[in-house]
Amino acid sequence: MKIEKNRVVSLIYELRETNAEGRVIELVEENHPMTFIYGSGRLLPHFELNLFSMEKGDNFSFVLKSESAYGDRREDMIIDVPLSIFQNDGRIDENVCRVGNEVPMMDRDGNRINGVINEITDSYVKMDFNHPMAGTDLHFSGKVLDVHDATAEEIDRMNHSCASCGSHDDVTGSCSGSCV
Repeated sequence: MKIEKNRVVSLIYELRETNAEGRVIELVEENHPMTFIYGSGRLLPHFELNLFSMEKGDNFSFVLKSESAYGDRREDMIIDVPLSIFQNDGRIDENVCRVGNEVPMMDRDGNRINGVINEITDSYVKMDFNHPMAGTDLHFSGKVLDVHDATAEEIDRMNHSCASCGSHDDVTGSCSGSCV
C-alpha cells in the first residue's frame, strides 16, 4: 500500500543538520516510531511530499532546504524586551532571566511563543524568537515501517491529540491543558 492522503504512516528516521554527515538533531527508533495520518497538515509539507507514494519497507533519504522547512533566520524575530517583564516584586528571577535560557512568552494576540535570551542589559533583554531550526537545512534518512488506511478511530484520535500537553480526556474529548 502506498503513502497517500488519509493513510496512517509509521516510520523511523534520523534527522541531521545540513547533510548526511551533520550533527544528529533527532533519532526516532523502532521501539517508538513516528506515526501520523498523511496529509493531515501536522507535519512540514515538504517532509510529507518526499514520502508520497512510498510503501512499507522503503528507505528514504532527502534534504529539506531551510526555506522548505522552518524558514530562514529573520532579524526582525530578534527583539529587545523590557527588563521589567522579568521582574517580580521589583526583583529579577535569575532562574528564568539568564542568557541561553528558552522562555515561554505570549505575543500581542495571546499566542504562545518561545524565545531564547541572547543578552541582558540594565534596561532590556534581547530575545530570539526564531524557530531553533530556522536557517538550517535538514537531512532525513529512515525507513517506512507501515502504511494502512486510517480507521475512523485513528482519525479521531489524531485530530484530538494533545501530545503537547498530555491533558486530553479520551472520554469527554476535551483538553484540560494548554494545547498548542
